[in-house]
Amino acid sequence: MRGIGRAATAGTEAVRRARDLLFAHGQDYDAAVGGFAWPELDTFNFALEWFDVVAREHPDRAAVTIVDADLQARSWSYGELSRRSDQVAAWLSGLGIGRGSHVIVMLNNTIELWETMLGVAKLGAVSIPTSTLLSAADLRFRAEKGEADAVVTLTSLADRLADVDGGVLRIGVGADRVDGWIAWDASRASAADFEPDGPTPADDLALLYFTSGTTSRPKLVAHTQVSYPIGHLSTMWWLGVRPGDVHLNISSPGWAKHAWSSFYSPFLAQATVFVFDYARFDAGTLMSVMDAHHVTTFCAPPTVWRMLIQSDLGRLTHPPRELVGAGEPLNPEVIHRVRDAWGSTIRDGYGQTEMTCCVGNSPGQPVKDGSMGRPTPGYPVVLVDPSTGEQVVGEGEGEVCLDLSRPVLGLMAGYYEDPEATAASRRDGYHRTGDIAVRDEDGYLTYVGRADDVFKASDYKISPFELESVLLEHEHVIEAAIVPSPDPVRLAVPKAYVRITVDAATDLETTARAIFTHAHERLSAHQRIRIVEFVEELPKTISGKIRRVDLRAREADRAAAADDTGQFRDRDYR
Repeated sequence: MRGIGRAATAGTEAVRRARDLLFAHGQDYDAAVGGFAWPELDTFNFALEWFDVVAREHPDRAAVTIVDADLQARSWSYGELSRRSDQVAAWLSGLGIGRGSHVIVMLNNTIELWETMLGVAKLGAVSIPTSTLLSAADLRFRAEKGEADAVVTLTSLADRLADVDGGVLRIGVGADRVDGWIAWDASRASAADFEPDGPTPADDLALLYFTSGTTSRPKLVAHTQVSYPIGHLSTMWWLGVRPGDVHLNISSPGWAKHAWSSFYSPFLAQATVFVFDYARFDAGTLMSVMDAHHVTTFCAPPTVWRMLIQSDLGRLTHPPRELVGAGEPLNPEVIHRVRDAWGSTIRDGYGQTEMTCCVGNSPGQPVKDGSMGRPTPGYPVVLVDPSTGEQVVGEGEGEVCLDLSRPVLGLMAGYYEDPEATAASRRDGYHRTGDIAVRDEDGYLTYVGRADDVFKASDYKISPFELESVLLEHEHVIEAAIVPSPDPVRLAVPKAYVRITVDAATDLETTARAIFTHAHERLSAHQRIRIVEFVEELPKTISGKIRRVDLRAREADRAAAADDTGQFRDRDYR
């Protein structure tokens, strides 16, 4: 049997040089941006030429640590995971999975997820990470759209595959045995030796990720062997994760953010992926776990940050060195509360399923509250005026785009088997994100909103995010979504769909008055929220993003039916 890991290749060294430059200038924005260049790679396999090399050099360093709901912890070293993923690759190969095969990986935050992702990568096969929350219909759509050859999932979810083509190989993780399925446990009896069948072309597919589908049916994003695996050097730099760090990312498997911060970035940094696999979120327990396991870098979505500030932040006696937020911009109150308690500032960042982190506040940069930062190394970010198609020079507002006259390694190969959508996203020499931002005199970008969500009221442009941020500062507001409500005089007025605390729901009249007062005191007159409607839930994608498109449609139906029930209007509280 061969030793732990594999020897470095020319590709390994090229990636290491690029990474080490970012380490050297981790807190010097100008030097990092000015000196960085994406490595040029003709062939590359992340699992073989990076992970296994780290395993050879640091076999005993923890690669993954998982704390379960009962607070029991277990770690797997780089050496152990290197050997085990070799075994998984050899076993999958024996099942007929090989270079170019498409494998749906639908698992929770258990070690089998990392074993599978690395094993599939070693084969040169393609992973399709998928959430375990998907319905049977969603899973069938993904299996067909992604042309799946196999599914690795929990045996407890077997019924979800009832409508999936019978020719798709089914591999089950769990104690149950399902007729026609292959048990994952059989992989442990497989030979541990694995040798790849040759070099992996850098432009071969490695990942297929479905977008969250906030405005339409999810698109299928195709990433190469380098676009995510090596493109996440920019994400690593933004996170501030370093060798030996313990990095905790609150994210569900199946979505791109999990790959960002629970796979590629920590492994590029030779750090430990830390997972708290809780059954139900509790802020106090999370902080106790972070303290006990010395978490050094921490990434969480706004929902988690808002829940944390409702708890006693002082329970975390040794706050992480680096704090970042992702998914949606954070409102200033959350940032201030955490800074006062932990002495560190939450740094925002921006990217998409289609790319790695392209804008961010990295360690050492001055952070402007509300701003998502400046372009990260290797990313030619520009603003383009949606009306004229011209670049915005200096200060101003426009669509966040990438200038494709320069190579951008971290950008997707395109939308899978959809040349029309790919061409539309790359028209006129730019990659179009569909997001609007404003740039200040120092080059900092502040998110305004999705181009589809920004609207006009009385000829003033309204950013839903700006108004939602104000509402979220109210003690009784849990979630809020702003959409245009048709108005015969103003064309549209801002309406808030609001989810409130249980206590506030006992007297909606009083709560509505308090929310209107709160908003009016903090917003300009042209931004005034005119209507509030309380809801128990907001429509969301499976990944948790609010589908404002559904709320806009609801408002159009209301207007057509002249239905005013269940709404509170600001004119009644003046």
